[in-house]
Amino acid sequence: MQEQQEEQPSGGPSVSMAQFIKFGLVGVSNTLVFLAIYYLVLFLQEDWYLFGNALGWAVSVLNAFFWGDRVVFKNSKRGRVEQLKKLGKSYITYGATFLLSTVLLYFEIGWWDISSVVAPLINLLVTIPLNFFINKYWTFK
Repeated sequence: MQEQQEEQPSGGPSVSMAQFIKFGLVGVSNTLVFLAIYYLVLFLQEDWYLFGNALGWAVSVLNAFFWGDRVVFKNSKRGRVEQLKKLGKSYITYGATFLLSTVLLYFEIGWWDISSVVAPLINLLVTIPLNFFINKYWTFK
Protein backbone atom coordinates (compact mmCIF):
# COMPACT_ATOMS: atom_id res chain seq x y z
CA MET A 1 0.00 0.00 0.00
CA GLN A 2 1.41 3.33 -1.08
CA GLU A 3 1.44 6.21 1.39
CA GLN A 4 -0.15 9.40 0.24
CA GLN A 5 1.67 12.63 0.89
CA GLU A 6 -0.24 15.04 3.01
CA GLU A 7 -0.78 18.35 1.27
CA GLN A 8 -0.01 21.59 3.04
CA PRO A 9 -3.14 23.72 3.54
CA SER A 10 -3.35 26.63 1.11
CA GLY A 11 -2.60 29.13 3.85
CA GLY A 12 -0.01 27.05 5.71
CA PRO A 13 3.32 28.45 6.87
CA SER A 14 5.44 26.90 4.11
CA VAL A 15 3.03 28.15 1.43
CA SER A 16 3.10 31.65 2.89
CA MET A 17 6.90 31.57 3.09
CA ALA A 18 7.16 30.35 -0.51
CA GLN A 19 4.78 33.10 -1.59
CA PHE A 20 6.74 35.70 0.35
CA ILE A 21 9.97 34.57 -1.33
CA LYS A 22 8.33 34.69 -4.78
CA PHE A 23 6.83 38.06 -3.87
CA GLY A 24 10.32 39.23 -2.95
CA LEU A 25 11.77 38.04 -6.24
CA VAL A 26 8.96 39.63 -8.22
CA GLY A 27 9.43 42.67 -6.03
CA VAL A 28 13.01 42.96 -7.22
CA SER A 29 11.81 43.34 -10.82
CA ASN A 30 9.08 45.70 -9.68
CA THR A 31 11.59 47.76 -7.73
CA LEU A 32 13.93 47.91 -10.72
CA VAL A 33 11.08 49.16 -12.93
CA PHE A 34 10.13 51.80 -10.35
CA LEU A 35 13.71 52.92 -9.72
CA ALA A 36 14.58 53.08 -13.43
CA ILE A 37 11.68 55.44 -14.05
CA TYR A 38 12.27 57.42 -10.83
CA TYR A 39 15.99 57.92 -11.54
CA LEU A 40 15.34 58.77 -15.20
CA VAL A 41 12.99 61.56 -14.13
CA LEU A 42 15.49 62.62 -11.45
CA PHE A 43 18.21 62.71 -14.11
CA LEU A 44 16.05 64.91 -16.35
CA GLN A 45 15.02 67.27 -13.55
CA GLU A 46 16.12 66.74 -9.94
CA ASP A 47 13.25 68.79 -8.50
CA TRP A 48 10.70 66.43 -10.07
CA TYR A 49 11.28 63.63 -7.54
CA LEU A 50 7.59 63.52 -6.57
CA PHE A 51 6.57 63.25 -10.23
CA GLY A 52 9.15 60.50 -10.76
CA ASN A 53 7.75 58.75 -7.70
CA ALA A 54 4.20 58.90 -9.12
CA LEU A 55 5.15 57.81 -12.64
CA GLY A 56 7.37 55.01 -11.38
CA TRP A 57 4.58 53.85 -9.10
CA ALA A 58 1.93 53.80 -11.86
CA VAL A 59 4.07 51.68 -14.17
CA SER A 60 5.45 49.42 -11.46
CA VAL A 61 1.94 48.56 -10.17
CA LEU A 62 1.12 47.10 -13.59
CA ASN A 63 4.31 45.06 -13.37
CA ALA A 64 3.50 43.94 -9.82
CA PHE A 65 -0.05 42.97 -10.74
CA PHE A 66 1.01 40.94 -13.77
CA TRP A 67 3.65 38.90 -11.93
CA GLY A 68 1.74 38.72 -8.65
CA ASP A 69 -1.29 37.26 -10.39
CA ARG A 70 0.64 34.74 -12.47
CA VAL A 71 3.61 33.75 -10.33
CA VAL A 72 3.11 34.59 -6.67
CA PHE A 73 -0.55 34.00 -5.93
CA LYS A 74 -1.43 31.93 -9.06
CA ASN A 75 -5.07 32.83 -9.31
CA SER A 76 -7.20 30.55 -11.44
CA LYS A 77 -9.92 33.11 -12.18
CA ARG A 78 -9.03 34.60 -15.54
CA GLY A 79 -12.26 36.34 -16.59
CA ARG A 80 -11.88 39.91 -17.77
CA VAL A 81 -14.16 41.34 -15.08
CA GLU A 82 -12.37 39.38 -12.34
CA GLN A 83 -8.98 40.54 -13.65
CA LEU A 84 -10.11 44.17 -13.76
CA LYS A 85 -11.38 43.90 -10.17
CA LYS A 86 -8.02 42.52 -9.06
CA LEU A 87 -6.19 45.23 -11.01
CA GLY A 88 -8.34 47.85 -9.27
CA LYS A 89 -7.55 46.27 -5.90
CA SER A 90 -3.85 46.31 -6.82
CA TYR A 91 -3.96 50.04 -7.51
CA ILE A 92 -5.80 50.62 -4.22
CA THR A 93 -3.31 48.45 -2.32
CA TYR A 94 -0.25 50.01 -3.88
CA GLY A 95 -1.97 53.39 -3.74
CA ALA A 96 -2.04 53.23 0.04
CA THR A 97 1.67 52.45 0.23
CA PHE A 98 2.33 55.01 -2.53
CA LEU A 99 0.78 57.70 -0.34
CA LEU A 100 2.85 56.50 2.60
CA SER A 101 6.08 56.51 0.56
CA THR A 102 5.26 59.94 -0.92
CA VAL A 103 4.77 61.43 2.54
CA LEU A 104 7.99 59.77 3.69
CA LEU A 105 9.80 61.08 0.59
CA TYR A 106 8.54 64.59 1.26
CA PHE A 107 9.86 64.56 4.82
CA GLU A 108 13.06 62.65 4.07
CA ILE A 109 14.14 64.95 1.25
CA GLY A 110 12.47 68.23 2.17
CA TRP A 111 12.88 68.24 5.94
CA TRP A 112 15.47 65.70 6.98
CA ASP A 113 17.86 66.36 4.07
CA ILE A 114 18.17 62.71 3.04
CA SER A 115 19.41 62.27 -0.52
CA SER A 116 16.71 61.89 -3.17
CA VAL A 117 18.74 58.94 -4.45
CA VAL A 118 18.68 57.09 -1.10
CA ALA A 119 15.21 58.01 0.24
CA PRO A 120 13.13 55.68 -1.98
CA LEU A 121 15.38 52.77 -1.04
CA ILE A 122 14.70 53.41 2.65
CA ASN A 123 10.96 53.51 1.96
CA LEU A 124 11.06 50.04 0.39
CA LEU A 125 11.87 48.57 3.80
CA VAL A 126 8.40 49.66 4.92
CA THR A 127 6.33 49.26 1.77
CA ILE A 128 7.43 45.80 0.56
CA PRO A 129 6.22 43.80 3.60
CA LEU A 130 3.09 45.93 3.82
CA ASN A 131 2.29 45.33 0.13
CA PHE A 132 2.79 41.58 0.53
CA PHE A 133 0.29 41.22 3.34
CA ILE A 134 -2.33 43.45 1.74
CA ASN A 135 -1.98 41.63 -1.59
CA LYS A 136 -2.08 38.18 0.00
CA TYR A 137 -5.08 38.77 2.22
CA TRP A 138 -7.13 41.15 0.09
CA THR A 139 -6.14 41.60 -3.56
CA PHE A 140 -5.43 37.97 -4.47
CA LYS A 141 -7.22 36.14 -1.63
